Amino acid sequence: MAIITEEPEPPTPPPRTKPNTKPKKATSPPPPSATATATKSTTTTNPFHFWFYFTLIVSLIALLFISISSLSPQDPKTWYLNLPPVLRLHYSKGRTIKVQTSPNYPQVEVFSIQEGPTNSDSHVLFVHGLGCSSFAFRSILKSLGLKNVHAVAIDLPGSGFSDKSMVVVEENAGGNGVFGNLWSVYSDIKEKGLFWGFDQLIEQGYVNHEQNEIRVLKKESVKAIELGGEEIGRVLGQVVDSMGLAPVDLVLHDSALGLSANWISENPGLVRSVVVLDAVASGTALPLWVLDMPLVWEVVSGFKFVFKTVLAKYCMESVGGLEAEAHRILLKGRDGRRAVVGMGKKLNFSFDLAEWSSLDGVKDLPMRVIWSGGFSKEWSDRGRQVADVLPQATLATHSGGRWPQEHIAEEVAESVYEFVSSLPKSTKMAVEEQIPEHIQKMINEAKSSDHHHHSHGGHDHHDHSQGHAHAGYMDAYGLGQGWAM
Repeated sequence: MAIITEEPEPPTPPPRTKPNTKPKKATSPPPPSATATATKSTTTTNPFHFWFYFTLIVSLIALLFISISSLSPQDPKTWYLNLPPVLRLHYSKGRTIKVQTSPNYPQVEVFSIQEGPTNSDSHVLFVHGLGCSSFAFRSILKSLGLKNVHAVAIDLPGSGFSDKSMVVVEENAGGNGVFGNLWSVYSDIKEKGLFWGFDQLIEQGYVNHEQNEIRVLKKESVKAIELGGEEIGRVLGQVVDSMGLAPVDLVLHDSALGLSANWISENPGLVRSVVVLDAVASGTALPLWVLDMPLVWEVVSGFKFVFKTVLAKYCMESVGGLEAEAHRILLKGRDGRRAVVGMGKKLNFSFDLAEWSSLDGVKDLPMRVIWSGGFSKEWSDRGRQVADVLPQATLATHSGGRWPQEHIAEEVAESVYEFVSSLPKSTKMAVEEQIPEHIQKMINEAKSSDHHHHSHGGHDHHDHSQGHAHAGYMDAYGLGQGWAM
C-alpha cells in the first residue's frame, strides 16, 4: 500500500529592493538664536493689550454709573442742599414769579433776582441765552445797583432755578380696541372699587361696562418746558407787568434776541431801549449738539474738566473752576438739558435782523451793541456786522467772552449804565388792564360802603377796604405779596 505525503511548499523569498544609491541628507539643528526668539515670542505678551482693555472697561463702567445716576430723579430739597455755597447764596437773594406760558398749561415759577432801588428812573431787565442763567449776571446787577439803577435778571423757564418741567394732563379718547376695553375695565374698577369688580364677576360672569361709550381718559405726564418765541413773549410781558418795570431797558444776551424779537415789535410801549449783548439772531454760544447727543452730554456733564474745557472753547475766554462748576450744576440739575435742547429746536433760524430793525415798533428804539472784542477775530467781525445792520445802534466792546464773566462785570455794567443814563427820562407806565365786570362791581360796592362809614368819621377804613379789593385782584395772577419793598 502506497502512502502519499504532502510536503510543505518552500517559503517565498522577499522581493528584492533596489539599493538607495542617494545618500541621506543630514538634518542640521536650527540655530540657537532663532529657537530662542520663537520661544520668547510665544511666551511673552504685549502689555499694551492689557492696559487698552483695562482702560476701556473702566471707562464703560464709569459711563454706566453716570447714566444711572442721571436717570434717577433727585429730590429738589436734596438738590438744593447739595449746591455749592455760591449758588445757594445766589438763590437766597432771589424770589420766584408765577407765569402762564400757555392758556392750556399750568403756571410755572420763574426765578428772578434784582439789585438797586425799585423807584429808579431806569429799569434794566437781563434776559440770558440758552444754556446760561441769571447766575452769570449777578456781578453786573450788583454794579448797576450801586449806580442807582434798578437791575433785574431772570431765569427763563427751563433754565437756572426756574421750573424745568411741568405736569401736563393729556386727554385721550379710549375704549377702542382690545387695549382700550381693558383700560376701560381697569378705570371702572379703579373708580368704583375692587369689590365692585368681584360682584360683577359673581353675578354676571364678566365685568359690565359700556363698550360703545366714548371715554375720555386723562393721563398725567411730566414734560420738559420747551418754549418758543411766542411763549417767551408771554413770560416777558408778565414779568415786566408784575415787577412794574415798564418802560423797560432790555439787555438781550445770546439767543435771547431771536426769542424776544416778536414781543418787542408788538409791545413798543413797554420797551424803552434794547441792548444787544453778544447776541445773534439765531444760534447759541454753547453748541446744542453737545446737549442733544446723550453719550456726549454724559461725558461733558459727568466730568468737571471736560465741561470747563467746553465752556472755555465756546463761551468764555477764561473760566475758573468754581464758576464752571456752578454753570454745570445749573445746566445738569433737574434735567435742564432736555428743556434747553427743546427750546433750541424752536429757534427761528430764518430770522432777518435787518428786516426786524425796520419795523414800525422797532426802528425808533434806542439800541446799543455790546460785544466781545477779544474772544476771536471772527466774533469781533460778527459784532461789527450786527452794529451795521442796526442803524440806530452804537457799538461798545468788552474784553470777555460770549458769556458774562466775573472779571469783566464792571466793563459791561459801565457800558449799560452809560447808555441808559443818556436816554431821556420817562414817566413810569402803569399798564392798565380791563378789570372784569364782577370785580369792578365789588370794588364799587366797597367804595360806596367806605363812603358811608366815612360820613360817620371813619377815614382809615376806606383805605383799608380798597387795598383789600385790589390785593385780591392781584392775587388771582399769583402776584400776592407783591414786589413792593
